[in-house]
Amino acid sequence: MHDESPPIDRRSFLATVAAATGALVVEGRPFAGAAQKPRPNIIFISADDLGFGDLSGYGRADYQTPVLDRLAAEGTRFTQAYSIAPICTPTRVGFMTGRYPGRDPVGLREPLTGSVEDRSAGLDPSQPTVSSLLKRAGYHTALFGKWHLGVGPQFHPNRHGFDEFFGPLSGAVDYVSHTDASGAHDLYRNDEPVQVEGYLTDRLADEAVRFIRERREPFFLSHQGTAPHSPWQRRGDPPVGRAEGPFDVGPPDRFPDMMLALDESVGRILSAVSESGITDRTLVIFTSDNGGVQYSNMAGLARRKGQVWEGGIRVPTFIRWPGVIPAGVSTRQVASTMDLTATILAAATASPAPTHPLDGIDLLPVLTGRQPVHDRTIFWRTSMVSKQGAVRQGGWKYLRDEDGEYLFDLVLDPGERQDRKSDHSARFAELKAAFGGWERQMLPPR
Repeated sequence: MHDESPPIDRRSFLATVAAATGALVVEGRPFAGAAQKPRPNIIFISADDLGFGDLSGYGRADYQTPVLDRLAAEGTRFTQAYSIAPICTPTRVGFMTGRYPGRDPVGLREPLTGSVEDRSAGLDPSQPTVSSLLKRAGYHTALFGKWHLGVGPQFHPNRHGFDEFFGPLSGAVDYVSHTDASGAHDLYRNDEPVQVEGYLTDRLADEAVRFIRERREPFFLSHQGTAPHSPWQRRGDPPVGRAEGPFDVGPPDRFPDMMLALDESVGRILSAVSESGITDRTLVIFTSDNGGVQYSNMAGLARRKGQVWEGGIRVPTFIRWPGVIPAGVSTRQVASTMDLTATILAAATASPAPTHPLDGIDLLPVLTGRQPVHDRTIFWRTSMVSKQGAVRQGGWKYLRDEDGEYLFDLVLDPGERQDRKSDHSARFAELKAAFGGWERQMLPPR
């Protein structure tokens, strides 16, 4: 790998980025409105297969996402946030448990499929989850959207602390017919299959709006839509029919319309919050379950979904909580899916289960300026879609894949173009050893 750009030190590089973006970066200065507030309502919104540059506020130029851009501007926007896995099921395990996916058997499935073996697997209901812990703490809970953590009745969302569920159980469904890749119907209300007409992104938003208007506070709403995951369909398209092989069909011109529908659905949810007069007491988080695929914009990051290169795991993320988290701010704080879980529980003053300690950290001290931005050590591993592993420690990243091992300086080289292991051999050895020590704590890969 070769990089002909002139050298630049890290401090100068970060100052240049901040000046170019006009971003106010949280650096340990307490936010004036950060006094303790009553427990908020919590809305967690996750896109599906959203590339780091797929929002116009993160660089996409061929369409606009005005609602999501405004939501990011009304809160704190992360520039270095990650999904804890580069594919659906493990990331959802990481969010639900606040722990590395490799600690749970279903977190080793990359992802759960329609196979006979996988249909007998799922997230164990005895496992403490963000929803069960919030329910125990007095929250009214709902999931509207994709589950992908087990199709068997014993694994359904209602067994994990959700009072309400509406959505598909599998990993991908036709937006029009609501059937999975095998052609089987896959849309449920709680435990029962339900026949509902309409474009799936809109129907999921309908449920979220109803839930907010009929709310019992405090509430936790997990809105995990399927957009912009394949099949690529816009409103008014016919069903794609039974797919032969992967469910990744549809022309690229559908992608912008799917993103528009996603943006509008979030707008409807936020409007329901505003019209209900609960904006100031509602914490809203937006993220994605992993990076994008062929129609996504990775904003110069390497590779895509299914890989632990930056394009597969770095995702748009922002958090709004008026009066607590400052608005119009960008932060360089490195964060992961598991940290969002820990932050939600902390905001709700809900205690994690001592038998299942969290791997994520509460981000509120950094977001409110009570704690400075600080270095993190985060690990990733895949074994089925790809055979890869990585650790980020501070600005450095060790990565191994099917072709070799690498060391990248993500501060100066976020696109992972220049392997630095030869001139930083000690750091390379240190991070490789750290990854090996972490991996021995996880379940053996499949």
